[in-house]
Amino acid sequence: MAKEKEEAAKPHRVLVVDDDAEIIDTVQFALKQKGYEVLIARDGNQGLAMAEKDAPDLVILDMMMPKRSGFLVLEKLKTMGTEVKVIMITANEGSRHKAYAEMLGVHEYIRKPFAMDKLLESVERLLA
Repeated sequence: MAKEKEEAAKPHRVLVVDDDAEIIDTVQFALKQKGYEVLIARDGNQGLAMAEKDAPDLVILDMMMPKRSGFLVLEKLKTMGTEVKVIMITANEGSRHKAYAEMLGVHEYIRKPFAMDKLLESVERLLA
């Protein structure tokens, strides 16, 4: 019984994978204000390693990054069989990219620049 209570009190773990320091700082600050535990990865390879090791509840994933793009991270997450929810953020306007991201199982697709409120609403909805 105590373990169940402990589980309920544990904050949701959110992994932010982005190479833009300003976005990382802003998103991290906003998520911590809402009580989430925030993990940071600055490229796709680091993001994948952390997703595997730290088992986040949600990944906020940039599309265009060094070493491994958001798409390649998504493809790998899918083959790993993780049930992690993913929000992709991107400056890309193309609808083909959005369709491909959705085909890979992305739960939310948000274009940059985005309102922090919109991102936080998506996070809360996906983790509810």
